[in-house]
Amino acid sequence: MADGDDNTPNPFGGLPFFNDMMRAMAQQGPLNWDLAQQFAQLGAVQDSPDPEPTSSVRLEFNQLAEIAGMQVRLFTSLETGPHGTQSEILTTTRARWAHRTLTDLRPLFTDLATALTSSPHTEQSEDPMAAMLANISSMMAPALMGMSIGSMVGSLGYHALGQYELPLARPHTSEILVVSSSVDTFAADWSIAKDDMRMWVLIHELASHAILATPAIEKGLTSLVRRHVTGFRPDPQALMESIGHIDPSNPEAMESIQSMFSDPMVLMGAIRSPEQEKLAPLLDAHVAAISGYIDFVVDSVSTKLLGNSAPIAEAVRRRRVEAGADTQLIERLLGISMTRAQQLRGRSFIEGVVEREDEVVLQQLLTSPQNLPTPNEVDAPGLWLARLEIS
Repeated sequence: MADGDDNTPNPFGGLPFFNDMMRAMAQQGPLNWDLAQQFAQLGAVQDSPDPEPTSSVRLEFNQLAEIAGMQVRLFTSLETGPHGTQSEILTTTRARWAHRTLTDLRPLFTDLATALTSSPHTEQSEDPMAAMLANISSMMAPALMGMSIGSMVGSLGYHALGQYELPLARPHTSEILVVSSSVDTFAADWSIAKDDMRMWVLIHELASHAILATPAIEKGLTSLVRRHVTGFRPDPQALMESIGHIDPSNPEAMESIQSMFSDPMVLMGAIRSPEQEKLAPLLDAHVAAISGYIDFVVDSVSTKLLGNSAPIAEAVRRRRVEAGADTQLIERLLGISMTRAQQLRGRSFIEGVVEREDEVVLQQLLTSPQNLPTPNEVDAPGLWLARLEIS
């Protein structure tokens, strides 16, 4: 029986409460932002304190940032703020970090949700069960996307030290978020001097801020990420096929079904499209090179200011890799791989360039999207230098 003015069967049409609930979910657009914000803040805070930074803490971070920013500008020849100014360091809570991150990346997540909830098939399935499941998925999609993306951002916020947990540019170029309580807690946990830890994080954030704000990144890496998130092609039959592979006689069958339905990517039948498969090698290469350059700048500047900063860098980067499920979800949704292998690949490319020429040559990575390396060039830096006619 059809519900409403269209001909889409509503499996809850005879149940007023569920019918109203599902209609409310379906009217939120491709992504329920209220749920996303709630889950993001819940995930960021969890059951631990989330203290408000004091004005003195903010002042201390900004005083250190003046030193860090000057050294990053000298090393990269890039600005660390708009119109030659120093970006303000906004010390914040984990909850506000999650809220701001979700807001900053809203256009990207909206494109993602739109792609995941689009229906490429106009004909109705002849299988009643498949049709019902497809309609349930369609109506629940905004809520599921809100919960999924909100949870992902919340988990990032719980572990975040600064604004650039992901190599993605932010729209607010005059300020940088730093979760001051997380920075100080991390320093205590790893027996690192508090001011050294703060300085290292500020160098990382200011270097990332400067590098990711360049037009080459916006037109190169960011453009590829947008193409990836809009490249999902949902398959209404994917859920039925997944269920069909479960053996009902297996004692763990119910657990498998529960796990399947808790994964919105499976429930909405999202699959990686051929376009995404083609983009993946180039996107991986760009992420590796850019992340490698950011790490190189951070290591160089922090060594100058702090002496032996390698233990701090190793601790932070290990923490980044060990995010586990969060990293996997980021990779699946945004196409950004932050694995240890990616880190090493990027580092090897940067070291290979510096061995053949010098560190100044690396600045050419950012002058044009065409200067970002191809997959072959990341693995053979000499090819990149040859293509740019550097000798």
